[in-house]
Amino acid sequence: QVQLVESGGGLVQAGESLRLSCAASGSIFSINVMGWYRQAPGKQRELVAVISSGGSTNYADSAKGRFTISRDNAKNTVYLQMNSLKPEDTAVYYCNAAGVWSSASVRDYWGQGTQVTVSS
Repeated sequence: QVQLVESGGGLVQAGESLRLSCAASGSIFSINVMGWYRQAPGKQRELVAVISSGGSTNYADSAKGRFTISRDNAKNTVYLQMNSLKPEDTAVYYCNAAGVWSSASVRDYWGQGTQVTVSS
C-alpha cells in the first residue's frame, strides 16, 4: 500500500513563505512524476507545479518566479517552496504521484491535502 503524507501548510501573511513536503511510503520501486495541485473554495483543482524523476519541471503561470518544486528520489519526497505568497494562493494543496511503480501495480496516488491560508 502506497501512501502520500503532506506537511508544511499553515497560516501566513502576504509576502511570507511556506515550504510544503510530501513523502511517499510503501513498497515503491520508482515514481515517474510528482507534483502539487491546489483547490480553492468553489474552484476546480488546478496544477501548481510538477517535476519528473529526471528533474524536469513545469509550473502554472501563477507559480512561476515565486514557487520552486524539487524532489529527493532516494526519499520519494517532493517539496514546494512558496515565496511571496498572496491571498489568492489560499487553497488546499494536494500532492500527486503519477506513475508509481510498486510491488502491486502502476498507478497514481493523491495525498490528503494540506491547507495554506494567506492573509492580507
